[in-house]
Amino acid sequence: MGRELQVDIAYKYLKEKILDGTFRPSQKLNELELAETINVSRNTLKKAFLRLEKENLIQMENNKGAFIKSFTLEEISNYLKIREVLEGLVIRDATVKITDSKLKRMEEIYQDMGNCLKESQFDKYSSLNKEFHHIIYTAATNVQAVEIITMLKTQMSRFQLRTILVPGRKEESYEEHGAILEAVKNRDKDAAEEAIKKHISNVRITIEKNYYVLI
Repeated sequence: MGRELQVDIAYKYLKEKILDGTFRPSQKLNELELAETINVSRNTLKKAFLRLEKENLIQMENNKGAFIKSFTLEEISNYLKIREVLEGLVIRDATVKITDSKLKRMEEIYQDMGNCLKESQFDKYSSLNKEFHHIIYTAATNVQAVEIITMLKTQMSRFQLRTILVPGRKEESYEEHGAILEAVKNRDKDAAEEAIKKHISNVRITIEKNYYVLI
């Protein structure tokens, strides 16, 4: 197996464990144990650490090792405020350029999201949620804004499923996605921007109110 492939395998393994909450904020990563678990060398593992550090998912400390990045409430709030502005910028562009086929797929996803809520399939709801937003990103031409949003979402994704489990949040989320879809279907840039900003703002408010439960 090539060295780069080994680094990629280690990186994906660690990232999945960070985002699904297996590794907790501020937890120290045991290099020897992880190298044995993933079946890679410690040098390969350190290269994977560097990739994760660039994504701000872990932090490296001299002579101490690697730790899972822990975000303060202020940091999380600031990231989401930045994302709110960028999402508004991107959706204005996407609303004009999105194709009918992509709109149709968004409608299908929205219906499936509703079915997931009825069946309490929250993992699937979360996956569909990501796909819903991804369609908007692919319809926009501001690649740089989308790249920054993707980075911010990666850092915050560990909160996504836990946030949807806050009482009342899943119903609000579904309604917010409906408003986004309706505005995009109507090619209404102003309404789409308002809807997406309201959605991100409500995510931020939910986390702010439930921070110590969600971390």
